[in-house]
Amino acid sequence: MVEPVVLPRQRPPGRARRPSGRLAAYRALLGAQARSQAAYRTSFVVDLVGNVGATVFDVVTVLVIFGVTRELGGFTLRETLVMVGLSAAAFATADLLVGNIERLPRYVRTGLFDAVLLRPLGALPQLLLMDLPLRKVSRVIFGVAVLVVAVGSAGIDWTPGRVALVLVAPLAGVVFFGSVFVATATVSFYWTESGELANSVTYGGRDFTSYPVTVFDGWFRAAFAYGMGFAFVSYQPALALLGRADPLGLPAWAGWAAPAVALVAAALAATAWRVGVRHYRSTGS
Repeated sequence: MVEPVVLPRQRPPGRARRPSGRLAAYRALLGAQARSQAAYRTSFVVDLVGNVGATVFDVVTVLVIFGVTRELGGFTLRETLVMVGLSAAAFATADLLVGNIERLPRYVRTGLFDAVLLRPLGALPQLLLMDLPLRKVSRVIFGVAVLVVAVGSAGIDWTPGRVALVLVAPLAGVVFFGSVFVATATVSFYWTESGELANSVTYGGRDFTSYPVTVFDGWFRAAFAYGMGFAFVSYQPALALLGRADPLGLPAWAGWAAPAVALVAAALAATAWRVGVRHYRSTGS
């Protein structure tokens, strides 16, 4: 009597390859964007150069202010430039990676978001890769350059902890600003004309973090700096790097809290996104 041969149970081919298949799809989306934007090289180079302007203007504004004063909110030019560098590097990178989520109100209004939800890929990664603005790479390079020059000329007493902080703080700022982009964009699930409101928070936050928070006062400082957490993008990390006590009285460990604040912001943004997508109603419904 011949015993039956029992073959090992196998997973369906599609299920086993699903993660790599998604990564391939995301790479294809990114590659298509890169090829389409770089197809006209002269135009692409002009865009690269032109996009530096916004970040350059932020730095020039600070230099102009210090042309008529020696201190700003109790900080010197070199100290302030550390904050400018942290803010510029973080915001420019977040704007490159996540900034095109600002198009979400148009996608919701025109029904394009319906097509995004029908594809077997994550809705948020699709939106971020559908129109990734590679021309903004120049802003990132300039922002990082400003940060390198600022920390190099500020007379910082370098320790292993401060070396780690100068690397981690900009990354935490990227996560924080990216979370703000996503969280403010989700308002469009409830109100499609929310673009200006979102811009007032994202770009307003960029401007806010380019200066010492001591130049602001009252409820505005309390709301933006600590209620929304913008003080932990550049001001508090700069204090820790410079070895300065906070004029507002916060303890020294607040300068090292940027990663924790960024993680909280990311968790809140993820929750807002999931709730917003569940609330979304198709244009055909």
